[in-house]
Amino acid sequence: MQIERIDVAGLAAATDELVDLIRACVDGGASLGFLAPMSETTARTHWEAVAPEISAGTRVVVVGRIDGRVVGSGQLRFETKENGRHRAEVAKVMVHPSHRRLGLARLLMDDLEHRATEAGIALLYLDTSEGPGGARPLYESLGWHHAGGVPGYALDPDGTPADNAIFYKWLSEPASGAVRHDV
Repeated sequence: MQIERIDVAGLAAATDELVDLIRACVDGGASLGFLAPMSETTARTHWEAVAPEISAGTRVVVVGRIDGRVVGSGQLRFETKENGRHRAEVAKVMVHPSHRRLGLARLLMDDLEHRATEAGIALLYLDTSEGPGGARPLYESLGWHHAGGVPGYALDPDGTPADNAIFYKWLSEPASGAVRHDV
């Protein structure tokens, strides 16, 4: 799989494929913040809303391609508040259902972590569903630390209430005075 960061022009060029990707993932049960069946309009609106954040430099979007076709994607959302610029959120990591269990999510996560490190980010965090739409085993296998969760936090794509699982990973030593609880 070839992973590339896309800019606003790249997002526009790949929008149809990204719409198909997120719809296939949500309709296949992935907990990405949407309910199934996901409409094309909802999917397109999601990707259109991402463009201004890419332009502003507050969001990075990567896509994974096999034979030129988009089969995966992931995002980094940089914190803009002054007291949180050392952290970023990993969001919307998805692999097309036809390409799951091939290690592609791991490649996307490795790429996002590398890009975060290059951007000077020390701490990453994410959340996933504890329900069947979540990816807790993946994040644990990648060395992420479970911080807890909130009961009934969101609905899985089928509408079932699910707890969330919050994870974090230090990419470098925390700033002076911060305490690491994962060692």
